[in-house]
Amino acid sequence: MANLYLVPTGSLDALGDGDVVRVDGDEGRHAVRVSRLRLGESIAVADGDGVRSTGTVEHVGIDEFSVRIGAPERAAAATPTLTLVQALAKGDRDERAVEQATEFGVDAIVPWQAERSVSRWRGDAAKVAKGEAKWRRIAREAAKQSMRSRVPSVEPLATLPDLCASHEPGVRETIVLHPRGSAPATAWRPAADTRAADLREVRLVVGPEGGLTDSELAALADAGAHVMTLGSAVLRTSSAGPAALAVLNVTLGRW
Repeated sequence: MANLYLVPTGSLDALGDGDVVRVDGDEGRHAVRVSRLRLGESIAVADGDGVRSTGTVEHVGIDEFSVRIGAPERAAAATPTLTLVQALAKGDRDERAVEQATEFGVDAIVPWQAERSVSRWRGDAAKVAKGEAKWRRIAREAAKQSMRSRVPSVEPLATLPDLCASHEPGVRETIVLHPRGSAPATAWRPAADTRAADLREVRLVVGPEGGLTDSELAALADAGAHVMTLGSAVLRTSSAGPAALAVLNVTLGRW
């Protein structure tokens, strides 16, 4: 199976074995003109919300194609969900984090303008909208590349108070990655009195190139976040989140 193509959410719900799906718009154009899709190819289609099917290409037009699919299957949403809170960073490092986090199975991504973020979105509504839209495109393409039927959501730009308020012990846990952490991320476990059904989300907070300020770190710790390390090496902001996601995927039995 070489490629996965995304169709509108919900469009596969009423379909069954042997039905035909037509893919047009940007997705169809890219498949035909860039990926050079051909008749008879075996591909996968997904709606970005967990519904997926495989099939054979029956028609290829100028900017669209049709595929006859097998019975669609729905993948259950992971519990707890894994969220990456990624500080804005210079260049494309935050975008690389979004791409790799998607490949590593993140469920949601939250852009965060930290005090030391070189890139600035806040205060410019157009810039915020443009930045969030770009992150969504990156997540979408990374999901396709990694054959994921569920595309992670990109949430609105967050503030430090937003991050502090989101921590809810035993329900929404927050892990802050920092060299001064009290324990390695590999040591994190849900609290002993936490029921599996209660833990809904684990959030990973990653700072910008210059790191978190003392006041940011203190505020998050005071809110109950776990400040943890990723070994003795200091990772780039683009790689810290994906590395921690790999750890949590093992800890939570997702891998």
